[in-house]
Amino acid sequence: MRLVPGSDVPARELAPAGGPAVPVPDPDRLVHLQFRRFAGCPICNLHLRSFVTRHAEIEAAGIREIVVFHSTEQELREHVTGLPFPVVGDPRKRLYAEFGVESARRALLDPRVWGPLVRSSAVKTWRVLRSRERPPGARPTGGRLGLPGDFLIGADGRLVAAKYGEHAYDQWSVDELLALAAEAPDPSARP
Repeated sequence: MRLVPGSDVPARELAPAGGPAVPVPDPDRLVHLQFRRFAGCPICNLHLRSFVTRHAEIEAAGIREIVVFHSTEQELREHVTGLPFPVVGDPRKRLYAEFGVESARRALLDPRVWGPLVRSSAVKTWRVLRSRERPPGARPTGGRLGLPGDFLIGADGRLVAAKYGEHAYDQWSVDELLALAAEAPDPSARP
């Protein structure tokens, strides 16, 4: 079942790898909950680099980034060192199911993903060879066919916007996220 803007997102705390629990929703700001594939995924890493580079700008817009991978905490710890936002493991894909984020062959078979796949694999290989990153596991938890999902959650627990990826590199850019956040209700304006 896919969520639509206006849907209620039940309050919870998520436990990121190596960090303190984070509330969803956050009572003081928007939450961008990103669902990615598996720890070490070259395509996901390429995308997340743009969020790392512009993290200060994202925070200044009143957005808390939280990234979810269908990986174990041990798998995550090998790949998330230095990320400026919480990264949560969901190896049983419970959150994925709750938010309607699925896996499908089209994740890698859609021709629109082939360019980013080649580019991200080349970058990943270069970084692994230079000992800057670890290679992904041969058999990642949850498989390799995950699709991305992006959710912007208001401080009141209502879903502001959602995007369900059609292929592995189909997710919001930082600019799209900032534009959506600019249109969202201001959490400080609550009665």
